[in-house]
Amino acid sequence: MCGGDINRWKNNPAKPGVPYVPTNLEHLANTITHGFCIIPSLYASRDLVKEAITSSQKTSATVFGLALLLLFSVSTLFHLVSWSGLAKTLRFYLHISDRAIIYLYIAASYTPWLMLTDVGYYGGHLRWIMWFLAVLGIFYSYCFYEKYKRLETVFYVILGTVPALVVLESPPKNGMYELALGGILYISGVVFFKSDGIIPCAHAIWHLFVVMGAYTHLSAIQRYLIGCRVPGVDPEPSHLPDCITGGSL
Repeated sequence: MCGGDINRWKNNPAKPGVPYVPTNLEHLANTITHGFCIIPSLYASRDLVKEAITSSQKTSATVFGLALLLLFSVSTLFHLVSWSGLAKTLRFYLHISDRAIIYLYIAASYTPWLMLTDVGYYGGHLRWIMWFLAVLGIFYSYCFYEKYKRLETVFYVILGTVPALVVLESPPKNGMYELALGGILYISGVVFFKSDGIIPCAHAIWHLFVVMGAYTHLSAIQRYLIGCRVPGVDPEPSHLPDCITGGSL
């Protein structure tokens, strides 16, 4: 594997329109920080689907679980191939896929909240708007790739915050602290996402913020939305236990 001295902490920042080239140490950190989450995310996704009872819960659990698994799997595969220095065409498409999964994961992470809680008439349609914007984001990444990277980051933040505002402003519900905390973790990590070549192992640190945010949202979905009855949303079947109360803003 190429890229320079394993002990080198960072390379110079990338020039406009050119991807940053990580050092071997950064490649290793990038691969490990998401690679170690693949198996846990697989089991977590399986458990989430198994615990789901209603059809809406099963759909939400499947969408979120699959996106969670792809988030870590595609990221790890991209960084591994990038580290090898081989298969430039494959590396390009994996890089596009890595960015595409971010859009899909953002939409998937809000799907349970927009399907399984009372978000009103417009909030109910927001999930379709979210997925439409996610698809547009994927086309944007493919068409412009390394151009306008700051604008792409703005798209990520907007796509991740607007639905949160709708959910948080809707009638009080459980899990709002966790939903807000997860969003704060993601947004805080953007600082490192944009600091390649400035902060050593910045991208790997970004990965850790993603892991913490994903775990926070997964825990909230599993605790407050799946395998139980959401009061006011799931009147049937009546034999289901009410979801755990608490964690609302």
